[in-house]
Amino acid sequence: MNHIIYDYSLCGALVLLLFFSIYFLAGRTPDKPIFYNYIRSRRIMGVALLVLAVNYAVHWFFEPRFSYPGAAILMNLSTYYLCVFLFSSALILLLDRRYLTWRRTVWHLAGWLLFTGMAAIVLFLLPRGIVQIAGVMLMACWFLAYAVGPASKLIHTYRRAVRLAGDYTSDDIDAYIHWMPVLTYWAIIFGIGCGLFTFLPDKYVFIWILSSIPFYIYLYCSYMNYLLFYEQVEQFLETGMETEAVMPEDDDSKLQEQKALEMLECNLANWLGNAKYVVPGLNIEEVAQELQTNRTYLADYIKDAYHMTFRDWITSLRLERAKRLMTALPDMNIGKISEAVGFRSMSHFCRIFTEKEGYTPTVWRQKFGDK
Repeated sequence: MNHIIYDYSLCGALVLLLFFSIYFLAGRTPDKPIFYNYIRSRRIMGVALLVLAVNYAVHWFFEPRFSYPGAAILMNLSTYYLCVFLFSSALILLLDRRYLTWRRTVWHLAGWLLFTGMAAIVLFLLPRGIVQIAGVMLMACWFLAYAVGPASKLIHTYRRAVRLAGDYTSDDIDAYIHWMPVLTYWAIIFGIGCGLFTFLPDKYVFIWILSSIPFYIYLYCSYMNYLLFYEQVEQFLETGMETEAVMPEDDDSKLQEQKALEMLECNLANWLGNAKYVVPGLNIEEVAQELQTNRTYLADYIKDAYHMTFRDWITSLRLERAKRLMTALPDMNIGKISEAVGFRSMSHFCRIFTEKEGYTPTVWRQKFGDK
């Protein structure tokens, strides 16, 4: 059989993996202390990519797929099991710096060794036929069941960060970290696909290699782009996920609570009147300090009074101000308006405006601006 396509695709993927892994492990990173967790995550991801590169190198130099299929299947299963732990740990660390502990690491590595040993028994000691096929299917189910745990943890951590971001900051944190669940779902699909490709006829095995290249490119680009927003997200995570008392003291007293509510409403009216909500990157900590309350109490008040999260409330205020500006100042361009009401970019403003109003800012101004 001609293995040219297989060899070329494997060589291309191997070169990419080696470049990405070496860059993640040794590439330059900011020397600010706040980037420590990002560096940890990137190095763990670099190790994961290096493990995959070793797997690809063995396939390329020795071609066990065609000479020793049992050894190839064992190597693939063991590699993917280990990479599930490394990939998920690297991503979860970006949102939860306390996730990776020595105890958790030892537990997962012990599970990996046990899985590899059991897979070796199935592939080399069990008699060929129905018994071995059943054993391989059992190992595949074990692998899938294991992969669900870290993937679910990452999705849960991501959703928690997005939920808290909606309560405590006006920035669209979801836009900065959305690549993480995308990558997770893609990894699940890719992992299942690789498992299936392992059992494909030899002439189709190159599909297994080619399908991995877009995934690794997306992973690398996402990590590099996230470096631009990491500091902002990490600053939120350092404060936004901390708990606070709802009231500073005597919160059981109805009289004290009523006075606090009256003071908050009075301060809030002044704050709104001065349009303080147009400050870019506004977070609930800053607003709470100006209103002489704490962020948890303010977040609860906004939910009760406006039935919105902090971010949605700030966004609605900015959009209403933008509509007033578009009506009052017909010659003011959309970019200036988006900047004047607190959006960091015109594209983000246009996207949010269109989602909320059903029209782009330009179309809305043409239809309603002169009314």
